[in-house]
Amino acid sequence: MRVLITGGTGFVGRHLSARLMRDGHQVTVLTRGSPRASGPHSPAFLQGDPTRPGKWQDAVPQQDLLINLAGTSIFGRWTSDYKEELRLSRILTTRNLVEAIAQGGSTSLLSTSAVGYYGFHGDEELEESSPPGRDFLAQLAVDWEAEATAALRKGARVVIMRFGIVMGRSGGALQQMITPFRWFVGGPIGSGRQWFSWIHVEDLVEAVCHLAGRGDLSGPFNLTSPRPVRNKEFSAALGKALGRPSWLPAPGFMIRLVLGEFGSVILQGQRVLPKRLMESGFQFKHVDVVTALGDLLAPGREPHHG
Repeated sequence: MRVLITGGTGFVGRHLSARLMRDGHQVTVLTRGSPRASGPHSPAFLQGDPTRPGKWQDAVPQQDLLINLAGTSIFGRWTSDYKEELRLSRILTTRNLVEAIAQGGSTSLLSTSAVGYYGFHGDEELEESSPPGRDFLAQLAVDWEAEATAALRKGARVVIMRFGIVMGRSGGALQQMITPFRWFVGGPIGSGRQWFSWIHVEDLVEAVCHLAGRGDLSGPFNLTSPRPVRNKEFSAALGKALGRPSWLPAPGFMIRLVLGEFGSVILQGQRVLPKRLMESGFQFKHVDVVTALGDLLAPGREPHHG
């Protein structure tokens, strides 16, 4: 297949493009920077800003599969300017991508969303049919998904991928989480009772490939481990994998003081289950958080940091 990836130079995109190329697919990554030289083990690069219409859109109708991963990271202090950047980076990229799809073609669009779609529900188990929340992140996900779903009017197959917290060695959330543990000050956040819906990056990549290859699948899919854990359980597993204590909690008021509105996201969480993905026959490799973190943080396999 001919595949175009937005956000392909990011943490998930690098893993995914490598996996697709191993399967023999022709991968093109859209990048804002100067196009890099492509080789036998790297994708082709197309220069363009996905938040703006441009010549990069001419490549879209030539693709069999579009994978939309672009979006500014939510990990940061949510000032009004940052929230606007979070929104525009997702909405405009998706809108421009969809506008470039040829009418009546056979394109598939796999577009990212997030489990933040559901808002906060305490211990309630959340599946794809659960309603959206009303906070900023939920409304952003709703609007983001609506932009992607507009591709249905072009005749495209549309899959919405609601990512949980992605765990990997060379970037993503885990790289940020291990820092306090290395300084022996890691532990639960707030009460530690909030749910943490996570997924190993290898399972995420395999799930995306599974959805890409199944033309009969469409609509929303939760990309999370079938075993979400409470924050205190995750912290204990992370401390064990690092050989560090995990008893020192980070008080909720400190998290809110440092991170502002985003701190509430970390302190509340969601208990999300990948119901539709499992019903489609997908098999997870990393289900248990203890073994998943043990795999990611085994000696010689720790994330790069700096």
